[in-house]
Amino acid sequence: MIEISVTELSALTDAVIVDVREADEYADAHIPGVTHIPLSDFVARVGDVPDASPVYVVCAAGGRSAQAASYLASRGIDAVNVAGGTIAWQQAGLPVQQGAAS
Repeated sequence: MIEISVTELSALTDAVIVDVREADEYADAHIPGVTHIPLSDFVARVGDVPDASPVYVVCAAGGRSAQAASYLASRGIDAVNVAGGTIAWQQAGLPVQQGAAS
């Protein structure tokens, strides 16, 4: 599985990021500009994954996003797991937004 650190991800411009945490976690804090597709809906909503290469997948700590990235890879989508997830993003002092998915 390909992984990227939060600091490496934050240095990219126009990275396409999918957040697979559940709605309450997402509302608490999320990386600005992400697409929110909860893991519980992921298979049904895989068509909502943005058409990009690669797609960076994030969750709270990296476990659920690794599952989603593996699923995307099995479908031929270039997916990269974000190591440490949103927790590591916040610990690194990187910007977050709050609020429910639109």
